[in-house]
Amino acid sequence: MTGPLANQTALVTGAASGIGAALSRELAAQGAHVILTDRQDELGADVLAAITSAGGSGEYHSLDVTDLDAWQQLAADVLARHDGLDYLFNNAGIGVGGEVKKMSAEDWQQIVDVNIHGVINGVQAFYPGMVARRSGHIINTASAAGLGPTPLSVAYCATKHAVVGLSTSLRAEASTEGVKVSVLCPGVIRTPILDGGKYGRIVGFDAQKLVDMWEIARPMDVDK
Repeated sequence: MTGPLANQTALVTGAASGIGAALSRELAAQGAHVILTDRQDELGADVLAAITSAGGSGEYHSLDVTDLDAWQQLAADVLARHDGLDYLFNNAGIGVGGEVKKMSAEDWQQIVDVNIHGVINGVQAFYPGMVARRSGHIINTASAAGLGPTPLSVAYCATKHAVVGLSTSLRAEASTEGVKVSVLCPGVIRTPILDGGKYGRIVGFDAQKLVDMWEIARPMDVDK
């Protein structure tokens, strides 16, 4: 497919649903070859099928972003077949919402592993290759929750503040290496993360009540 991103390769984590799926569809529509990754393999295959049926180019790989070894294996494969990666969208994330007083150590560990280490692992796997080529763009999905206080989403808010800090700091450092870094801070978007998503959850608080509170903020359609 022709377009402004023709002959460019983009990798998107969390590509099976929500913002990741919308990003993947739009990247393909702009002409990029899109490498979709997720743990929701059936949904990921459906997104890829929609892309290819529309004339786009892509491939799907199952990836747990908390697994650095899996990241490195994927990076070796991508770099061997595509001679580098032009765009890395570190988008995968989960929500663990509710009251902190009722959260367990395991709740904290899971959201930190996915939302922070998942981004770090992507950087570890692909940033050195971008530096070597003096080319590439890393785009990390944070949140408006990474810019201000968000009660009942304290753990999520903490991880997204970390993604903002990682991104803005790496942006300054990477500017001397020919690599671009951006951070996305969306507001309330209508995605599965509103109710925790497949791998997240709401702890110690009525899930429907929390979703109703989010509805007051009028979630934006993900394709916008």
